[in-house]
Amino acid sequence: QLVESGGGLVQPGGSLSLSCAASGFSLDYYTIGWFRQAPGKEREGVSNIKINGGSAHYTDSVKGRFTISRDGARNTVYLQMNSLKPEDTAVYYCAATDDPYYSGSAYYTLLTTEGVWGQGTQVTVSS
Repeated sequence: QLVESGGGLVQPGGSLSLSCAASGFSLDYYTIGWFRQAPGKEREGVSNIKINGGSAHYTDSVKGRFTISRDGARNTVYLQMNSLKPEDTAVYYCAATDDPYYSGSAYYTLLTTEGVWGQGTQVTVSS
């Protein structure tokens, strides 16, 4: 099971840190992806971090602003979001897969079709 937390209301330019905590399995052996879905829009992959502390990927719109990281001791993956913009407003989800054979943006498709998903957390960026 995956549980997201950390969402909320923040002003433009502000920061939030989202958490994706796992129970029942170790996230160290999974690639974790963050997705978001805004009202009336398709879900999009935001960032992922590969199995066993491997490489991270970011979609272009968040590069330089968002950082994905792992904490093995807490069995949690984080998404630090800085310089938030109103267009970042969405429900944010994390998903996990133990498939090690993909990389970069290809993981978003795999996670969408085969991943274990959390319930989501709302992020609203507004003044």
